[in-house]
Amino acid sequence: MDRLWAPWRMAYIKNVDNKDEGCIFCTKPQKDRDRENLILFRGNHCFVIMNLYPYNNGHLMVVPYEHTSDILTLSEQTTLEMWQLIGLCKRVLSQTIHPEAFNIGMNIGRVSGAGIDQHIHMHIVPRWNGDTNFMPVIGETKIISQGMNEAYDLLEPVFKSMAGTILDDPS
Repeated sequence: MDRLWAPWRMAYIKNVDNKDEGCIFCTKPQKDRDRENLILFRGNHCFVIMNLYPYNNGHLMVVPYEHTSDILTLSEQTTLEMWQLIGLCKRVLSQTIHPEAFNIGMNIGRVSGAGIDQHIHMHIVPRWNGDTNFMPVIGETKIISQGMNEAYDLLEPVFKSMAGTILDDPS
Protein backbone atom coordinates (compact mmCIF):
# COMPACT_ATOMS: atom_id res chain seq x y z
CA MET A 1 0.00 0.00 0.00
CA ASP A 2 1.28 3.49 -0.88
CA ARG A 3 1.15 6.24 1.70
CA LEU A 4 0.99 9.95 1.14
CA TRP A 5 2.28 11.93 4.08
CA ALA A 6 0.67 15.30 4.79
CA PRO A 7 1.70 16.14 8.37
CA TRP A 8 0.71 19.80 8.01
CA ARG A 9 -2.95 18.69 7.92
CA MET A 10 -2.80 17.68 11.59
CA ALA A 11 -2.95 21.36 12.65
CA TYR A 12 -6.23 21.66 10.76
CA ILE A 13 -7.58 18.42 12.17
CA LYS A 14 -6.75 19.48 15.72
CA ASN A 15 -7.75 23.09 14.98
CA VAL A 16 -4.47 24.18 16.60
CA ASP A 17 -4.09 27.31 14.50
CA ASN A 18 -7.32 28.89 15.72
CA LYS A 19 -7.35 28.06 19.43
CA ASP A 20 -5.72 31.08 21.05
CA GLU A 21 -5.38 33.52 18.18
CA GLY A 22 -8.99 34.63 17.97
CA CYS A 23 -10.52 35.22 14.56
CA ILE A 24 -7.74 34.69 12.02
CA PHE A 25 -9.52 36.95 9.55
CA CYS A 26 -9.26 39.77 12.09
CA THR A 27 -5.79 39.12 13.51
CA LYS A 28 -3.80 38.26 10.38
CA PRO A 29 -4.45 41.57 8.57
CA GLN A 30 -3.38 43.48 11.71
CA LYS A 31 0.10 42.01 11.45
CA ASP A 32 2.74 43.33 9.09
CA ARG A 33 3.69 39.88 7.80
CA ASP A 34 1.67 39.41 4.63
CA ARG A 35 3.80 36.64 3.11
CA GLU A 36 3.86 34.65 6.36
CA ASN A 37 0.09 35.11 6.72
CA LEU A 38 -0.53 34.41 3.00
CA ILE A 39 -2.21 37.78 2.40
CA LEU A 40 -1.82 38.48 -1.30
CA PHE A 41 -3.59 41.81 -1.60
CA ARG A 42 -5.10 44.48 0.66
CA GLY A 43 -7.96 46.64 -0.47
CA ASN A 44 -9.74 49.42 1.39
CA HIS A 45 -12.52 47.20 2.76
CA CYS A 46 -11.42 43.62 1.99
CA PHE A 47 -8.29 41.55 1.49
CA VAL A 48 -7.27 38.46 -0.48
CA ILE A 49 -5.71 35.57 1.40
CA MET A 50 -4.62 32.10 0.35
CA ASN A 51 -6.44 29.22 1.99
CA LEU A 52 -3.94 27.46 4.27
CA TYR A 53 -5.89 24.21 3.82
CA PRO A 54 -6.84 24.49 0.13
CA TYR A 55 -9.33 22.39 -1.81
CA ASN A 56 -7.12 22.91 -4.87
CA ASN A 57 -3.91 24.66 -5.80
CA GLY A 58 -4.56 28.42 -5.93
CA HIS A 59 -7.56 28.34 -3.55
CA LEU A 60 -8.07 31.98 -2.51
CA MET A 61 -10.49 33.79 -0.23
CA VAL A 62 -11.77 37.36 -0.30
CA VAL A 63 -12.48 38.56 3.22
CA PRO A 64 -13.96 41.84 4.49
CA TYR A 65 -12.00 43.49 7.30
CA GLU A 66 -15.28 43.89 9.17
CA HIS A 67 -15.92 40.97 11.54
CA THR A 68 -19.42 39.78 10.70
CA SER A 69 -21.24 36.56 10.00
CA ASP A 70 -24.05 38.31 8.11
CA ILE A 71 -23.61 39.59 4.56
CA LEU A 72 -26.57 41.91 5.10
CA THR A 73 -24.52 44.04 7.49
CA LEU A 74 -21.81 44.90 4.94
CA SER A 75 -21.70 48.41 3.52
CA GLU A 76 -22.23 48.97 -0.20
CA GLN A 77 -18.54 49.91 -0.54
CA THR A 78 -17.45 46.65 1.10
CA THR A 79 -19.83 44.57 -0.99
CA LEU A 80 -18.67 46.27 -4.20
CA GLU A 81 -15.00 45.83 -3.34
CA MET A 82 -15.57 42.19 -2.42
CA TRP A 83 -16.96 41.51 -5.90
CA GLN A 84 -14.18 43.54 -7.53
CA LEU A 85 -11.60 41.45 -5.70
CA ILE A 86 -13.34 38.22 -6.69
CA GLY A 87 -12.98 39.34 -10.31
CA LEU A 88 -9.33 40.25 -9.71
CA CYS A 89 -8.69 36.81 -8.19
CA LYS A 90 -10.25 35.13 -11.22
CA ARG A 91 -8.11 37.21 -13.59
CA VAL A 92 -4.89 36.57 -11.65
CA LEU A 93 -5.51 32.83 -11.39
CA SER A 94 -6.47 32.61 -15.06
CA GLN A 95 -3.25 34.33 -16.08
CA THR A 96 -0.92 32.42 -13.76
CA ILE A 97 -2.14 28.84 -13.29
CA HIS A 98 -4.65 28.55 -16.16
CA PRO A 99 -7.58 26.70 -14.57
CA GLU A 100 -10.33 25.36 -16.80
CA ALA A 101 -13.12 26.51 -14.46
CA PHE A 102 -13.83 27.98 -11.03
CA ASN A 103 -15.97 27.36 -8.00
CA ILE A 104 -16.81 30.69 -6.36
CA GLY A 105 -18.96 30.67 -3.27
CA MET A 106 -19.60 31.33 0.38
CA ASN A 107 -20.66 29.04 3.21
CA ILE A 108 -22.70 31.03 5.72
CA GLY A 109 -23.04 29.30 9.08
CA ARG A 110 -21.47 26.16 10.57
CA VAL A 111 -24.22 23.87 9.20
CA SER A 112 -23.46 25.04 5.64
CA GLY A 113 -19.85 23.90 5.99
CA ALA A 114 -18.19 27.14 7.08
CA GLY A 115 -14.96 26.34 8.91
CA ILE A 116 -14.84 29.91 10.24
CA ASP A 117 -18.49 30.78 10.62
CA GLN A 118 -18.25 34.06 12.54
CA HIS A 119 -16.44 35.97 9.75
CA ILE A 120 -17.82 35.71 6.23
CA HIS A 121 -15.45 35.07 3.35
CA MET A 122 -15.79 34.16 -0.31
CA HIS A 123 -13.91 31.17 -1.73
CA ILE A 124 -12.38 31.23 -5.22
CA VAL A 125 -11.32 27.69 -6.13
CA PRO A 126 -9.64 27.00 -9.48
CA ARG A 127 -10.68 23.73 -11.13
CA TRP A 128 -9.25 21.45 -13.79
CA ASN A 129 -10.77 18.51 -15.60
CA GLY A 130 -9.90 15.43 -13.56
CA ASP A 131 -8.91 17.28 -10.38
CA THR A 132 -11.53 15.24 -8.54
CA ASN A 133 -10.14 11.79 -9.16
CA PHE A 134 -9.96 8.58 -7.15
CA MET A 135 -7.67 9.99 -4.43
CA PRO A 136 -10.29 12.04 -2.53
CA VAL A 137 -13.01 9.45 -3.12
CA ILE A 138 -11.18 6.21 -2.33
CA GLY A 139 -8.00 7.36 -0.60
CA GLU A 140 -9.60 10.24 1.34
CA THR A 141 -6.57 12.27 0.29
CA LYS A 142 -6.35 15.46 -1.76
CA ILE A 143 -3.15 16.12 -3.66
CA ILE A 144 -2.05 19.76 -3.87
CA SER A 145 0.64 20.11 -6.51
CA GLN A 146 2.28 23.36 -5.41
CA GLY A 147 3.71 24.54 -2.09
CA MET A 148 2.13 27.54 -0.37
CA ASN A 149 5.23 29.76 -0.54
CA GLU A 150 5.79 28.92 -4.20
CA ALA A 151 2.16 29.75 -5.00
CA TYR A 152 2.36 33.00 -3.00
CA ASP A 153 5.50 34.08 -4.87
CA LEU A 154 3.79 33.39 -8.19
CA LEU A 155 0.51 35.17 -7.40
CA GLU A 156 1.47 38.18 -5.26
CA PRO A 157 3.31 40.24 -7.92
CA VAL A 158 0.50 39.63 -10.42
CA PHE A 159 -2.04 40.95 -7.92
CA LYS A 160 0.01 44.12 -7.53
CA SER A 161 0.42 44.61 -11.27
CA MET A 162 -3.23 43.90 -12.16
CA ALA A 163 -4.94 45.80 -9.33
CA GLY A 164 -4.41 49.18 -10.99
CA THR A 165 -7.53 51.30 -10.73
CA ILE A 166 -9.84 48.40 -9.90
CA LEU A 167 -10.13 49.55 -6.33
CA ASP A 168 -10.41 53.30 -6.74
CA ASP A 169 -12.55 54.39 -3.82
CA PRO A 170 -13.27 58.04 -3.12
CA SER A 171 -14.17 57.32 0.52
